[in-house]
Amino acid sequence: MAHVQSEPMVTDLSWGAPLTEDDLARMPDDGHRYELIDGVLIVSPSPRLSHQVCVGNLHLLLHAAKAPGDTVLMAPFDVRLSALTVVIPDLLVARTAAFTPARLETAPLLVVEVRSPSTRLFDLGTKRLAYEGAGVPAYWIVDPDAPSLTVLRLHDGHYIEEASVTGGETYAGTFPFPVTVVPAALLES
Repeated sequence: MAHVQSEPMVTDLSWGAPLTEDDLARMPDDGHRYELIDGVLIVSPSPRLSHQVCVGNLHLLLHAAKAPGDTVLMAPFDVRLSALTVVIPDLLVARTAAFTPARLETAPLLVVEVRSPSTRLFDLGTKRLAYEGAGVPAYWIVDPDAPSLTVLRLHDGHYIEEASVTGGETYAGTFPFPVTVVPAALLES
């Protein structure tokens, strides 16, 4: 039986030192999502169907409502919050002029994370703290399993829950632009 050689692992990373955006750039293109938060590598598997349906529907809503001069993007697209923190939000809204061809180099106006079993703790803890620390004005967390939307807004450097809606309830947002979201409708394919 022939030995099948897999893609080589990235093994020349520094031990005991935080990883940097340069280390992140050397990660393999293997279908995983690689992110860096405070120098720690976070690896996530590809998302499930309900996650992607939710992301797609929310992208359509946000794109249709966006203000002139704003861009709405779906993952994967890198957001560099610092040399030690490069994230890939499920959705983001930022001023069009802030983008480079390769990534966003400043805090977006809005980031949206759609929870998955593999990312629940990161979305509610690690990423929340990273977005808060970087000054992202609005952070939405969507749960497709129990359709819900939690809206966090930055006040005095800390996130405060502005709204939480479930099922067929309606969230009528005003920032970064007026948009209406019904969590249950995000799962319609």
